[in-house]
Amino acid sequence: MKKKLYNHIAPGLSKLEWEMAKHIPAGGNWKDIPENIPSQRLVQIRKSGGRTTYYGRLVWDKPAFTITTYFNRLGNSSNLHPEQQRMISIREGARLQSFPDNFIFHGTRTSQYKQIGNAVPPLLARAVAETLENHLENKTFIDLFAGAGGVSEGFRMKNFELLGALEIEKNYFETFRKNHRESNQDFLLVGDATQNSIKEKIKSIANTNKVGVIVGGLPCQGFSYAGWRNPEDNRNQLFKDFFEIVRDVRPEFFVIENVTGILTMRKGRVISEIAEVFREIGYHLNLPFKLNAEDYGVPQKRRRVFIIGSLKNIKIAPPKLLFSDTDFFLPRPITVRQAICGLPALQTSEGVFEMETDYKATSVYEKLMTNEIGFNEFYYSAKTENKKIAKSFVNSQPTLFPTLA
Repeated sequence: MKKKLYNHIAPGLSKLEWEMAKHIPAGGNWKDIPENIPSQRLVQIRKSGGRTTYYGRLVWDKPAFTITTYFNRLGNSSNLHPEQQRMISIREGARLQSFPDNFIFHGTRTSQYKQIGNAVPPLLARAVAETLENHLENKTFIDLFAGAGGVSEGFRMKNFELLGALEIEKNYFETFRKNHRESNQDFLLVGDATQNSIKEKIKSIANTNKVGVIVGGLPCQGFSYAGWRNPEDNRNQLFKDFFEIVRDVRPEFFVIENVTGILTMRKGRVISEIAEVFREIGYHLNLPFKLNAEDYGVPQKRRRVFIIGSLKNIKIAPPKLLFSDTDFFLPRPITVRQAICGLPALQTSEGVFEMETDYKATSVYEKLMTNEIGFNEFYYSAKTENKKIAKSFVNSQPTLFPTLA
């Protein structure tokens, strides 16, 4: 039976890039490109050294490296398909970010790459939602600075109700809105959080709904407690908007998602000052979670920080690890093979927005992506498979495990 598959489009390669790519093996990078291939950037990289992910090709049996906003570019990271002579497709990038196949990306192709690369992986957001759900009276949330909807998708996986969302970028918002048609469209807003009319519209959600969580992936890099007190200092503007909405809506929890560098900014003072700002309006800040996406089912190495505040003084434990490369009793992280192997083969510059295919899932992760199974069945299958692998290993090493073999 034919199925529809969306966004499975491979970007193009220039003649020079094609010449480079054919020399790069799985797991290889810029070091594998012959020096006689002319490239000023490669000359600079060879002189100064460069990340081993530059001009890289993915490996089937490991998670991907971080999917960036330019995963259509050869030199940006490890974005070459493990065996096909092309860059990964838009859908493959989405798979590696853990977006299910029925989550369709809209807008220009350039925007689609950015939407996917900037997103919080839904399975990572799901893990954060799971830590909160037993402490909530209301499983409802508002998504500020929502992007294409990675956080919302993760919270919806835990059956949270989306009450409203705000995103300034029109292409991102188009994707968000079209993937959340069941939500109240009056409160899915495209606009600038600095505008009072937008903020008041978001705040009005609390007039008829009890809000459990407000979540936002907002920039805190310029945060300054001194600047916070100075109305002329614009570095904190988006943080101020987020703060004001939290202050007036009074959700049970708020969640801020950010890069790991926020933990060490100004020797840790940024986190302390953020805690102080929210403490003044009655919120308690938990110790930030520094999470690795591959530990929660995302087939990608990605690090993110989640800052959680609560009205009640509740200690929220970090999400428990689900996958691990080092814990013998947990399943191994999902690999590139498990994530994208079953998708139809493509040539460079090939693919269409919507295609019909007789595609069949080749792993439990792919079944999760195609909505053939839910998360619990996916994880149960992963654990079962891990037990089989572990038992086989134990049986093959009786001298190491005499009591288990």
